[in-house]
Amino acid sequence: MAKKVYVSLIADLLHAGHINVLKKASELGEVVVGLLTEDAAGELNDVPYLDFNNRKIVLENLSFVSEVIAQNEASYKKNLELLKPDFVVHGDDWINTNQAKYRDEVIQILSSFDAKLIEVAYDEDINSLKIKEEMTKLGITTHARQARLRKLIKSQKIVKILEAHNALSGLIVENAKETKDGEQLCFDGMWSSSLTDSTSKGKPDIEAVDTTARLTTINEIFEVTTKPLIYDADTGGKAEHFEFTVRSLERIGVSAVIIEDKTGLKKNSLFGNDVEQTQDTVENFSHKIKVGKQAQITSDFMIIARIESLILEAGMDDALVRAFAYVEAGVDGIMIHSRLKDPSEIIEFVQKFREQNKSIPIVVVPTSFNSVTTDEFAKMGVNIVIYANHMLRAAYPGMMQVAKSILKNKRSLEAEPNCMKIKDILELIPGTK
Repeated sequence: MAKKVYVSLIADLLHAGHINVLKKASELGEVVVGLLTEDAAGELNDVPYLDFNNRKIVLENLSFVSEVIAQNEASYKKNLELLKPDFVVHGDDWINTNQAKYRDEVIQILSSFDAKLIEVAYDEDINSLKIKEEMTKLGITTHARQARLRKLIKSQKIVKILEAHNALSGLIVENAKETKDGEQLCFDGMWSSSLTDSTSKGKPDIEAVDTTARLTTINEIFEVTTKPLIYDADTGGKAEHFEFTVRSLERIGVSAVIIEDKTGLKKNSLFGNDVEQTQDTVENFSHKIKVGKQAQITSDFMIIARIESLILEAGMDDALVRAFAYVEAGVDGIMIHSRLKDPSEIIEFVQKFREQNKSIPIVVVPTSFNSVTTDEFAKMGVNIVIYANHMLRAAYPGMMQVAKSILKNKRSLEAEPNCMKIKDILELIPGTK
């Protein structure tokens, strides 16, 4: 009787490294591939471009593979205990990554029924991450970018979004990476903020920059990036105008729009009741949501309702009533906002909302309540966290410091340590070399 060999794969981009592993596995016996679902891949911070069925079809047509089954978790435990294979085959690259804990688990489980782990030498020149990085240099289709946000929400514990107000800041969102405890961290998408877009153009945050000008900026960002973008549409304007905004955003590949339930001339929410701000009626705002949803062409685009009740001190009950009404109107997500540094009212809202609705995505913008980590938000039940204005706020002090240094010293020598090296700029901007 042939030996049974288990290989776990995401197989989003099938390459020579996968074939090496599958070939080695087939030499040992009949190969069963545990194909990671979108949720399982999300646990590894990898969101496949291809859906499960398409990836499964590809693998089933490989001569090396006898059977393909779903692996519903990053952990191999359930499938290994079910199949009790004679061997597990994997590349040896997982030893020093965030998958090391799963390797240890596999070794422990296999020892309980005298099976073995076989590790294939990893070729640094052949890996999915490098291939994806090369692909992003070629760009991304409008549909693929737009659809990405829903996939991220479905498969990741928390989606991290950072503000971008021009192409350069978009490149930073695209390329910023940090490694912690073997896990590579990055931002999942961008936020087009009306505040930072207006400020970067030297105009007040009162919807003085029209939609056409803002879409021009987004197109510039999209030319050099691949990640999804959420658009801040303030109130969305009149319902009759909002339907055209939705179509324009969909057409260029924006993934979601957030509109706030206020009326009149836009005033920044962080002013609260220090300035005159009027909240729309539930009926009017629900109508606007319905108009936007009816105008929508693709199923991937999202309309998210931003609730201003806590900002305007209308109370928790009002915020919850509005949230459930907006869900009933067909909204795809709820953003709850607060200007308090203490996150307790945000925590209370999320808890009470989740008691009645487990599925609708919740968005937070922790500009004020900035002590809460993304991990803590995820445990609360939050799906998206938006860092809404930090790129612009970081840029201004640095530029002002350099400008004053040049004036004070009558030369630029002293300013150089605070400036990016020209060589780094040449390497940052695609096509400069």
